[in-house]
Amino acid sequence: MTSMLERGPADRGPRRHSRAPQVLMCRPAHFTVSYRINPWMRPEQPTDTRLALRQWQDLYAAYRDLGFDVRLIDPLPGLPDMVYAANGGTVVGGVALTARFRYAERAAEGPAYAAWFRAAGFDVHEAAAVNEGEGDLLLVGDTIYAGTGFRTDPGAHAEAARVLGREVVSLALVDPRYYHLDTAFAVLDPAGGPGSVAYLPSAFDDASQEVLRFRFPDAVIVSEEDASVLGLNCFSDGTVVVHAPQAEKFAADLAERGFGTVGVDTSELRRGGGGIKCCTLELRPAQEAS
Repeated sequence: MTSMLERGPADRGPRRHSRAPQVLMCRPAHFTVSYRINPWMRPEQPTDTRLALRQWQDLYAAYRDLGFDVRLIDPLPGLPDMVYAANGGTVVGGVALTARFRYAERAAEGPAYAAWFRAAGFDVHEAAAVNEGEGDLLLVGDTIYAGTGFRTDPGAHAEAARVLGREVVSLALVDPRYYHLDTAFAVLDPAGGPGSVAYLPSAFDDASQEVLRFRFPDAVIVSEEDASVLGLNCFSDGTVVVHAPQAEKFAADLAERGFGTVGVDTSELRRGGGGIKCCTLELRPAQEAS
C-alpha cells in the first residue's frame, strides 16, 4: 500500500467538506476467478487469494486511518465475487434497494447482502429489475447517475428513482471493459458541483457524453491509460481520494485540484474486474436524507 497522504495546496481548488462515510466491505476469503462474466476475468490464469487478502487489508486499513466507519459482511463459500461489496445494493437515506444480478454466478449475493441490510436496520426494498447496486447507481449531490448497457436494466433506473426518492440520470456504457458505471465514472465530491466527478468519455455513447459535459463542465477527464488500470474505480470522502497507484496522471490531476490522494494497490482483485470502489459500498443513513 502507498500510505503517504498527499494534499494539494488549499488554494488550488474549491473549499470542500470532508465527511466520515460509513461503508460496507467483504473480505476476499474465497476470491478466485473460476468463470468469465467480464473481459477482465481469465479463469485459465491462476489467482493468488493470499495476495488479494493482503491488498484488501491495505484498503481496509487506509479507510480506518481516514476515519471511515467500516462495517463488514461475512464472505460466503462459492461466492468469489462477494468481495465487490459495491454491487450488493444501493443505500440512500436509510433505504436499501437490493441488487438483482445479471448472471447466475452472482445471483446469491443479492439475498446475502439484503439479509445484512435488514439486520443492520435499513429499510429494505427488494429490486424487481436487474441492477448491480452501486456498480451502476452512483449518487452525486441529490442525483443518481445510473449506468446501463451491460449489467443494469434501464427499467432499474425508474425503480431507483421511485424507491430512493432521487432524480436519476441514465448513462449508456458502450465499452465492455467498463461494464459498470463505477469503472468509468468516479464521484470525487459527493456534494456535487461542476467539477465533482471524473470520467472516461469513450466509455459512454455520444448522448451520454453530452449529458456529462453539460452537467459536469469542470470534470476531471481521465485517459484510457489510467482507466485501463481501473483508476476511476476509486473512492472519495470529498477531500481525499483513495485510488489505484498505477493511475499516475489521474492522481496528479486530483492533487492539482486540491484533493488529498492515497494510493492502494488492488491489482489482484482487478483480475476479477473490480478495484477500490467495487470493494466499497457506501451506507448512507436516514439522517443524510435531504
